[in-house]
Amino acid sequence: MAEQTLQLPKANQIHISEYERLISTEWLLSNRRGSFACGTLCGNNTRRYHGLLVGAIDPVKNRTVALSNCQETIITEQGRFNLNYFEFDPPALEKPVVLPSGFKKETGVHFNYTTPQFKMVKSIYLMSDADIVAIEYNFTSVLEKFEFNVRPLAAMRGYHSLVKRQDNFTCEWQEDFLSIKNEKIPNAQILMATDEMSFIEDRQWWHNFFYRIEKKRGFDYTEDLWSPGYYRRTIDGPTRIVLWAGFGDNSLDHRMSGLDVDVIIDDLKLQHKQIISNLKTRDETVQLLALAGEQFIIDKKIEKLKTKSILAGFPWFADWGRDAFISLEGLLLCCGRYEDANSVLLNFAYNADEGMIANFFGDDHTGASYNSIDASLWFIHAAFRYFKASGDNRGFSSRLMPVIRWIIDSYLQGTKFGIKADSDSLITGGSYDTQLTWMDAKFDNVVFTPRNGKAVEVNALWYNAVCNCVDFYKGKDAVLAERFQNLANRIAESFCRCFWYQQGRYLYDCVNGDNKDASVRPNQIFAVSLPYSPLDIEQQKAVVDCVEANLLTSYGLRTLAPGDSKYIGVYRGGPAERDRAYHQGTVWPWLIGAFTEAYLKVNNYSKQSKRIAAERLEPLLDHFANSTCIGSISEVFDGDQPHQPGAAFAQAWSIAEVLRAYLMTHT
Repeated sequence: MAEQTLQLPKANQIHISEYERLISTEWLLSNRRGSFACGTLCGNNTRRYHGLLVGAIDPVKNRTVALSNCQETIITEQGRFNLNYFEFDPPALEKPVVLPSGFKKETGVHFNYTTPQFKMVKSIYLMSDADIVAIEYNFTSVLEKFEFNVRPLAAMRGYHSLVKRQDNFTCEWQEDFLSIKNEKIPNAQILMATDEMSFIEDRQWWHNFFYRIEKKRGFDYTEDLWSPGYYRRTIDGPTRIVLWAGFGDNSLDHRMSGLDVDVIIDDLKLQHKQIISNLKTRDETVQLLALAGEQFIIDKKIEKLKTKSILAGFPWFADWGRDAFISLEGLLLCCGRYEDANSVLLNFAYNADEGMIANFFGDDHTGASYNSIDASLWFIHAAFRYFKASGDNRGFSSRLMPVIRWIIDSYLQGTKFGIKADSDSLITGGSYDTQLTWMDAKFDNVVFTPRNGKAVEVNALWYNAVCNCVDFYKGKDAVLAERFQNLANRIAESFCRCFWYQQGRYLYDCVNGDNKDASVRPNQIFAVSLPYSPLDIEQQKAVVDCVEANLLTSYGLRTLAPGDSKYIGVYRGGPAERDRAYHQGTVWPWLIGAFTEAYLKVNNYSKQSKRIAAERLEPLLDHFANSTCIGSISEVFDGDQPHQPGAAFAQAWSIAEVLRAYLMTHT
């Protein structure tokens, strides 16, 4: 079974630098409901989104940080110490005494502890189909008798918010379960249970937990947590303790009755084996990336129909159309999961409106939003990739091709946000105030990357959509094939005339009337990487050379060349500062997939080009294995060296495109 192991400092070697390394390294478990558990390797929460159980009554809407953490205390004849260390504002006098000596992630996450009194492995497992977490303490070697206490700390609030002391928390027994409720969240509760410990009621508010990352992000950063009491057990020999916590409505007790942690572990292992068996490869890197990709795949319902979707990232994203379609090839098609890929496409197709695919589904009850000019075109690209990978001619023709035709017809005739084909057959749309491309940062009505008009990647996708239709109708419908071929010819001619910047030997990023934006950005790479290019081979090589020289880094492509006056090399600060930097130099790992494909294409997929491209992936693979969030790849990195990671700690298209790039360089 593929797993990731990280060696941590021994208990007698704790140094402030080691503590900082552990508190800045995170872990993540998720399930098919979009719920999750996450934290740092030293057990301290540094984000409002960290928690041992973050669930939802109606997935994936309104996710709730239910169980924030547990304080684990060892009491001996010589005194007491905690296994986890919390940060407060102002700082507490207590300093870390014990830190994990090892960490491993596979079906769960596992922390090794070694003290003079015992050796213990703490494991956390999240059920795949329910918001239920099992926290296992396995004391394998006990050299001295001691008391072990576990105090649950409840937040019971929306995962974007923080809680302060209030009188809304209650607890009561429901047969064998301790029920914790917050009156501000109706019809929801935490249920806790264990057969191996006794419960001591001791209701307390713990004040001013300090979340250092929230402070860096310019948000409120202190919180109060409520505890109903603590669980207690005397440990005098090898002992295995399982503490259960679930989040749900009033029917939760039925779901939690009779749970067996070993059955759950076996179920999680079986799911991993099924994912790996679909790969038909023993390459451990591919296996680990595929398992990481599973974190983002969720179950959804359309009325009574069960479908799949792809979360854009953790800890705060819901499912976004653009992200899902870019991720679909790496997470699903490359992993042999054709049925799931089809289900994702149908999920978004069902919610299409006026010939447009949803940009995102909010994690509240606001429904679908359609403010994207390219999500529908990425849908077409993903649908055709599915068709060619799966060979599902019947299903594609009857269920997906009608939606593709609807999108193309709507773009030709005009649809939402002024999106339409101009007289030159290129797609234009939006206004200065509507951010419709993936470079959509906007704060307090300040638009940082205005790209209304004709965006280069949008029209590269448009050309590919039409060319795919040409190929589809060849041999099936000569009239339609010719109609799409004529349209493709007009688009190609207009594309080169509109976007090719002869003096710079690259493509304009966006054209709006006579205004041609010559900023060197990565969006032009899609005019080479996509299956059909409107450029000749010399132009394709020139684009790749330009992007490589100005934008390529160890962790992906910069969003703007460093020599540009608008370039911002560090993604830091409050919301306004971060949004300003988001697409003005910040590195995005997902772009490495398109760059790798374009680079290999213009180099005829030579052995040397594959070797070079594979070497360029190594820093991202090291990041995946050893830093930020173990087994995940961050959303962004700084444009400047040393390219510190930032934003979401686990991003679907980062994993997907690194996996796709890895396969391109290793086949």
